[in-house]
Amino acid sequence: MTETTGVVNFYSVSDEFGEFSNFAPYPFTLDGEWWPTSEHYFQAQKFEDNTYKAKIRKSNSPMLAARMGRDRKQKLRRDWESVKVGVMRAAVLAKFTQHEELRVRLLSTGDLKLVEHTENDDYWGDGGDGSGKNMLGRILMQVRESLRLSQDAE
Repeated sequence: MTETTGVVNFYSVSDEFGEFSNFAPYPFTLDGEWWPTSEHYFQAQKFEDNTYKAKIRKSNSPMLAARMGRDRKQKLRRDWESVKVGVMRAAVLAKFTQHEELRVRLLSTGDLKLVEHTENDDYWGDGGDGSGKNMLGRILMQVRESLRLSQDAE
C-alpha cells in the first residue's frame, strides 16, 4: 500500500492486499452454489451450459477456471458483455460479506483508491501504466462503500 499516493495496488495473491485478487482462496455461496473463489464464479457465469459451468466450479484452481472461461470452443452467453460487471460485483460482494476478516480488511483501506495493477489486463486492471479501466478496483471501492453504509446503519 502506498499511503503517500493514496493508492492500494493489488494483483497477485502473495501481494500485501492479495486477498483482493479473484484468485484468493475465499470460498462463498452464491446462486445456491458453493464457489472456491470469485474467479471460479465469474468464469462459470460466461456460459449457459450448466454442465460446463459445474466443471469450472469444480476445477482445481482459479488459474484452471480462468483458462476454462477463456475457451472459445464453448459458446458464451449472448448477453455476457452487458452483464459481466454485475456478475463481478455479485461475486465480490458475496466474497467480502461472507468473510468477516475480508470485510474488515476492505474497510481498513478507508478512502484509498484500489487498483488491480497489472499489464495483463486493461479492463479489470489498470493496464500496468494506469491507462486501463480498473473495473475490479472500482467494484471493490463500490462494495467498500456499501459495506460502510450498512455498517453505519447498524
